Amino acid sequence: MELDDNHRGWAERSGEFSPTYYAQIGANEVSETLSTIFDYYASADAAILEVGCSSGRHLAHLHDNGFENLTGIDINDESFSVMAEQYPQLAATGTFQTGAIEKILPELPDNTFDAVYSVETLQHVLPENAWVFEELARVTSNLLITAENEGNSPQRGQSDTEVSYVHDDFPLYYRNWKGIFSDLGFTHLLCEPGKRNMIRLFRSP
Repeated sequence: MELDDNHRGWAERSGEFSPTYYAQIGANEVSETLSTIFDYYASADAAILEVGCSSGRHLAHLHDNGFENLTGIDINDESFSVMAEQYPQLAATGTFQTGAIEKILPELPDNTFDAVYSVETLQHVLPENAWVFEELARVTSNLLITAENEGNSPQRGQSDTEVSYVHDDFPLYYRNWKGIFSDLGFTHLLCEPGKRNMIRLFRSP
């Protein structure tokens, strides 16, 4: 799949996996886990970034639990009109930017955010753009969280397949996130299997 095709597919997505689709689902067990992690490891005024935030269901849950310094990036500009309708307080108080993380992250200064997280977003980055994981680490001053699909075993471990296609539509890459961010100097603090993903918490060097 060409990079532009991958980006275009997410930027123009409607129906399943669109901003409206996720807003209708709302907060879930991943939202709860993120809130619990930040309650324990971060201060209430921590600068938090979600990459691939869509319409903001996880950020809205954090906002409802007292975190207000919230930023989101998403490639689909419909995300933020849906957010304004579904989560107006978040839309009014947060900072949001439309675009690909491959374009936005390199423009940010080092250690811009106290905490950065991704929920089922990094798993769609094409192999030729894996350099963006270094950018993610660079802008993170303290905590980094991945909630990504790592395979289909009961422990959400990697299978023999490195990539699959969801509905023959877009690629999902199974990656060793512990290895990737450990190699970048981060300490792996914990992991928790979810229904569809493995949630991992890292701390910056």
